[in-house]
Amino acid sequence: MTPDRAVPRRAVAAWVLYDLANTIFSMGVVSTYFALYVRSQVGAAAVDSVMSRVNTVSMAVILVVSPMLGAMTDRARRRMPFLVWSTLLCCALTAMIARGPLALSIALFVVANILYQAGLQFYDALLPDVSTEANRGRIGGIGIGVGYLGSFMAIGLGYVIDDRALVFTTIAVLFLLFALPCFVFVTERGNPDPQPVFSWRAIADSTAQTIRTLRTGSAYPGLVRFLVGRVFYTDAVNTVILYMLLYVVNVAVRTGLDAATGERMALNVMAMAIGFAVVGGLVWGRIVDRVGPKRTLDVVLALWMATFGLAAAIGLVSLPVAMLYLVAIMAGVAMGGTWAADRPYMLRLTPPDRVGEFYGLYGMVGRFSAITGPLVWWLVTSLVQRAGGTPLVGQAVAIVTLLGMIVVSYWILKPVDDEPRNWSELGRQPATGVVPSP
Repeated sequence: MTPDRAVPRRAVAAWVLYDLANTIFSMGVVSTYFALYVRSQVGAAAVDSVMSRVNTVSMAVILVVSPMLGAMTDRARRRMPFLVWSTLLCCALTAMIARGPLALSIALFVVANILYQAGLQFYDALLPDVSTEANRGRIGGIGIGVGYLGSFMAIGLGYVIDDRALVFTTIAVLFLLFALPCFVFVTERGNPDPQPVFSWRAIADSTAQTIRTLRTGSAYPGLVRFLVGRVFYTDAVNTVILYMLLYVVNVAVRTGLDAATGERMALNVMAMAIGFAVVGGLVWGRIVDRVGPKRTLDVVLALWMATFGLAAAIGLVSLPVAMLYLVAIMAGVAMGGTWAADRPYMLRLTPPDRVGEFYGLYGMVGRFSAITGPLVWWLVTSLVQRAGGTPLVGQAVAIVTLLGMIVVSYWILKPVDDEPRNWSELGRQPATGVVPSP
């Protein structure tokens, strides 16, 4: 996007509201109530295993299709129809969760999560249409901060609605309601040379194009190393978000509280984390514009290391349960910073005519981590429990494993700079062309 392109404020506001909308789904369904619903059906000992397998299936599908979807949207006249349909279908399926047998609800969740993840990819690729290079960090940070208000709304539902099926239906309605302005007010620049999208030839070409990009990664300075590093830190961050509520419940039960009281405490901890994530997203976004996404992400990853270490210690050495609130504060600040730096960092490494395809790769590594993270969590917790440990100790050891992944990601990303690329000098071809050999 050129710096002098005027972006209407209502378009920015509408794009930001979609971040709020999809965060209602992410926090409400993926991170909170579906796990609690499954726990109520299968018990505390089995819920980690069931949730790991469920998340693995849904993320495996999106892992395979996300690069192809990204390349296809680069060929399309506009990306918005993809976002509209993925959102509408996700909302429809979410509204029906917990209204039948557990197996049916699991199937609905799997497909709804696939659609949500696809929509998130289409949404991220719209960031250049509502920002400039000069304010991209700030706009993205506002999206993160306002988005976490959606998490507040999702958590708040648990305080006022006891019926699980009604919670899921309410989340679906709120998701759709706050997504509508984005559909109406965000105006894309559009593709001046659209190509066929829905044909076997288009699918084959999109897939081949993605493979060429991966094979010629050295032609895109820093791209491959960033994507590999992102696997590790998103693996750790997304996994701990997914299981932290169950971890807090187990910590609370260890202190003598019943499960219902533990769930309420877990909601309080999550609410505190979200509150600091709102502030974190707004503050980190401005820091990104000032010092760049690279330096910002380095600091955020160091904060995650401290957060994971403290969280694990609570379960392993029985630190006071009140320390969970300090973990919530640290995690909230780190969450806001992770995504505020993450998206602008990727855009620095992305040719402007390949945004959809490259965000497909960006999404692909996120989905890969969403598969491996739950699998690692399940493997570690299962091994610890087979060795005689409690579910709580198993979860604490799993958090230590995730800490190791953060350290690895920091090391991988160290050489990747965030200087703006001059793609004309690098000889980038249009998305439909052949990528030059390095």
